[in-house]
Amino acid sequence: MRVRRGAGRMWGLLVAALFFGHAVAGCSGGPPPGPRPSGPPAPTASPTTRAPSPSPTTTRIGNATPAPRWLGTRVLPVGPNGFPAARDTPPELRNRSIITVDDLPPPPDGRFHATVEAVPAGVLARSSWTKACPVAASDLRYLTVGFRGFDGRAHTGELLVNARAADDMVAVFGRLFAANFPIERMRISSATDMDAPPTGDGNTTEAFACRPVRGNTAWSQHAYGLAVDVNPFQNPYHKGRVVLPELATAYLDRAKARPGMVRPRGPVVRAFAAVGWKWGGDYRSLKDYMHFSATGG
Repeated sequence: MRVRRGAGRMWGLLVAALFFGHAVAGCSGGPPPGPRPSGPPAPTASPTTRAPSPSPTTTRIGNATPAPRWLGTRVLPVGPNGFPAARDTPPELRNRSIITVDDLPPPPDGRFHATVEAVPAGVLARSSWTKACPVAASDLRYLTVGFRGFDGRAHTGELLVNARAADDMVAVFGRLFAANFPIERMRISSATDMDAPPTGDGNTTEAFACRPVRGNTAWSQHAYGLAVDVNPFQNPYHKGRVVLPELATAYLDRAKARPGMVRPRGPVVRAFAAVGWKWGGDYRSLKDYMHFSATGG
């Protein structure tokens, strides 16, 4: 595992608005019912280049297939509790295994690489950070880390995390890469992404999101860069009738093991436990299978 530091060594700032839509998930999706924290909206930086993506004619890479054309486009009506109702998982997503479309250049040697640096201004501008957030921009770090896709290929993802968690997160994702644990997508969400109408089918692995706890006014650990959500669709949030993402109901059956699921005593739980982070799948009043945090909250 190789870690490089410094602005001159990062992969580059390459983000495109893809067909996936935002990750409407228990921890990493849009804000809870009620207003967002106050503060001016962050401007969005336009990418200058984009990494190659799988050919549109590609029908399968290993066990992975292209995303359904409708993914991220079917807006769900919001109910009186502020969330769309949970729905049956579409047949195409019951064993979700989607080819990763690269947001950043994949590692040319197919090995794990990572970079850690102060957050570049352009990255901060396309994130959800504002001066109203509970963490200073100087206390965040921009990470690029390798991950293995459901297509079996090596890809490069990006995260914003608290500075004191940066090295630990490099170690965690290095372990997941070595274990061949598949991740569909890893990128930073903007305020626009978080506020987009819910489609219930997002699956972005990410860390920083400037928002309160669901249904609460207290800041989420995501707002401090001290929480990470892993494959939200395969690892949904579940409390009563609320399931997030809303189309991920097939994955409430945790006895049926499928790729990308976080399992008790599995590689993801072990990797985060090695740096002292707790898993939301161990919560008693609800289940947040995607969620890991430094404080357990």
